[in-house]
Amino acid sequence: MTEQEVNTLLAKIPVLKAEIAKVIVGQETVLDEVLVALLAGGHALLEGVPGLAKTLLVRTLAAATDLPFRRIQFTPDLMPTDILGTEVLEEDHGTGHRSFKFNPGPIFASLVLADEINRTPPKTQAALLEAMQEGHVTYAGQEHALPKPFFLLATQNPIEQSGTYPLPEAQLDRFLLYVRIGYPTAEEELAVLRGTTGAAGQKVQPVLGGADIRELQALVRQVSLSPELMDFVNRLVRATRPATSEVKFIKDYGRWGAGPRAGQALILCAKARALLHGRFATTLEDIRTLAPPVLRHRVLLNFNAEAENITTDDAVVELLKAVAV
Repeated sequence: MTEQEVNTLLAKIPVLKAEIAKVIVGQETVLDEVLVALLAGGHALLEGVPGLAKTLLVRTLAAATDLPFRRIQFTPDLMPTDILGTEVLEEDHGTGHRSFKFNPGPIFASLVLADEINRTPPKTQAALLEAMQEGHVTYAGQEHALPKPFFLLATQNPIEQSGTYPLPEAQLDRFLLYVRIGYPTAEEELAVLRGTTGAAGQKVQPVLGGADIRELQALVRQVSLSPELMDFVNRLVRATRPATSEVKFIKDYGRWGAGPRAGQALILCAKARALLHGRFATTLEDIRTLAPPVLRHRVLLNFNAEAENITTDDAVVELLKAVAV
């Protein structure tokens, strides 16, 4: 790409955010983290209480990016074939020959919303593992490629326990970012009330297409990262492991640390955030800002931490204090 083409592409990012802001009030940090996951080529898990526009955010992103979009409502009776697809027996009426044909499921879209993912049993949750990691689905021994880009956003409710199935660590690790959505400010909530109880809202116009997103994802990997910051990320991730960590907080409260995938995720996300802000060089701020959503689902705490109401976000804060640049 020429410099002019790159600049033209980067100029679309603030326009994209402005289009989404027509519908989504506030939540700037959440939107940034979702866009970081998209540009980094990963997936994101959104957690928040009901009514915080999680589903609306994903639908608005789909409209603003002009990507093929499918929503899957996860329920206790959902089966893997309801997600991946199934084979049907077809007959050629001319020859009488019968053969099986694969009918793709809703996972075969560029932007997929897995709504309330923790409401379905582990067997069905596991159907997403190959798709999220490998970018294809295997059915009856045949691989079926997913479209590119492929971006999966899952939502879950943090407050309901009845009828839910917590995601296992292997499933959580496939999500590049674990995004937590909080309540809006008083001013933002007032703006939501004004905008949703009157006349029809504004229509979102598509800004980025699939080709644009693929080019941005390629650009992310060209963003520079100094050897010092690379070393910092490596030491930060290794410090999450209680058996070898020199951080007292982790030794006292940690049960299990993050694996190498966490370091890869943090570097890619930091590069994506730099590009999101129009920079081709990663800064320490990029890494510190994205450490919580990258690590909060990859660090497990022990019973002592639970008894003292210590969260994984608390652990990340302590790690950032203890690990020197």
